Amino acid sequence: MIAVPSPLRLSLDRDALVANWRWLAGQGGAAACGAALKADGYGLGARAVMRHLAAAGCRDFFVATWAEAAALTPLPAGVSLSVLHGVGDSDMIAARLLPARPVLNSIEQVRRWREAGEGRPCDVMVDTGINRLGLRVDEVLGGALDGLAVETLLSHLASADEDSDQNARQLAAFRALRDQVPARRYSLANSAGVCLGADYGFDLTRPGIALYGGTPRSEAAGHIRQVVFPAARVLQVRTVPAGETVGYGATWTAPRDSRIAVVNMGYADGYLRCHAGNGGATWQGRALPLVGRVSMDLIAFDASDAAGIGEGNWLDLDYDLPDVSARSGLSQYELLTGLGSRFERVWR
Repeated sequence: MIAVPSPLRLSLDRDALVANWRWLAGQGGAAACGAALKADGYGLGARAVMRHLAAAGCRDFFVATWAEAAALTPLPAGVSLSVLHGVGDSDMIAARLLPARPVLNSIEQVRRWREAGEGRPCDVMVDTGINRLGLRVDEVLGGALDGLAVETLLSHLASADEDSDQNARQLAAFRALRDQVPARRYSLANSAGVCLGADYGFDLTRPGIALYGGTPRSEAAGHIRQVVFPAARVLQVRTVPAGETVGYGATWTAPRDSRIAVVNMGYADGYLRCHAGNGGATWQGRALPLVGRVSMDLIAFDASDAAGIGEGNWLDLDYDLPDVSARSGLSQYELLTGLGSRFERVWR
């Protein structure tokens, strides 16, 4: 097979990833700190993320589906893997064969696991207010879990990234469950929940976005480091005379004779049209504003003040997640998970 270089690159900072995990671990009190790996490690590559975090001491990992679990086998020694979406009828073969636990989310899943799980341990999600996945509190207190070997009882905060009274209500509800529902461990906090304080830690936290450079709450600002650094190769530098326009719809007019760097990236790679008017890049420390519309796999930057830039040079995209989220209107989650397969992922 011929090795073909990609014109798109994600430089991924292993030290920043590990530093973020360690900071989050320190905020959870006595709780162990796990890691959410769903959506292929939020777009970074789940196998590599698991390897780096396991080497740093992380022992608890979470994916969404059994296909994601299968892609991570064989697991590093000593780690635990849980599948957040539980088990449907079609999942049972995978659930029996793979070294992962289902997170049971409904009476139907509990019944299915009780009948076919061969007594193996499971995790259970209980809904304390988000009304997404999870058994209802009254179902759990009514004996729905009797006879199951529950490794971890989980719930999920609905408004942890906000200063909402719902956080305290869910905390109180989960504390009550801990006192009444037997399990080996209890887990409530995601990234934002970790930032709410050690009271939300229980036995195990499950950060996701903050591991990868996202700032879920102001308490994390200044502590969470950027992990993902996208770069794209210049295809052409062209002169655009003053008064001429660039790109579809002629939305940008050159205010002076300009040098425009055309780059091999666009909305097919997850760099969406909402970046127009606010996106940017740098080359050798010089800022290059995005000009014109984002098209499928081409974008343009004003390189008039970047003397010496030319075909084949690499531009570093502005991609600090909180800042780009505020400017583009995209969530930090969308900014990460939308980065497409044409990016070569390179850990440094």
